Amino acid sequence: MSDLDELVRRLDTLEAIEDIKQLKARYFRFVDEKKHDDLEALFTPDADLVTDGMAFKSPKDFADIIRDLTGAAPSVHHGHMPEIQITGPDTASGIWAMEDLLTFPAGEDAPEGHNGYGQYRETYKKVDGRWLIDTLALTRFRMDPLDNWVADA
Repeated sequence: MSDLDELVRRLDTLEAIEDIKQLKARYFRFVDEKKHDDLEALFTPDADLVTDGMAFKSPKDFADIIRDLTGAAPSVHHGHMPEIQITGPDTASGIWAMEDLLTFPAGEDAPEGHNGYGQYRETYKKVDGRWLIDTLALTRFRMDPLDNWVADA
């Protein structure tokens, strides 16, 4: 392999890693901005999605459950310290440290708010020139309870 070929390979790898970082940044932003249709579009159609042991039937099911669970409640999701490996011309894997903060309007049916810490393990697939999440497994290692809030009348 020539020096030029090696340089092109390295640049392609760096570009793929950056594209995947931006994909994951959109994931967190779309969850917090309540852009559930945009969130659904970040996954391959047959993506395998599991959060804290709960499996979802499809990306649409995943986005709909997030919509139903969080409603208009404010949330904050962060991903940190990505470890991304390009595993083939159109495949990659990644591990992300995460933190999320969720509180809900107080009420008898409201889930408990939390500040959670954990890890995403994912695979990615390039489809029609665009990186998408193909598998997602979220495991939270710690969840600190947070008080829910009372909406202004």
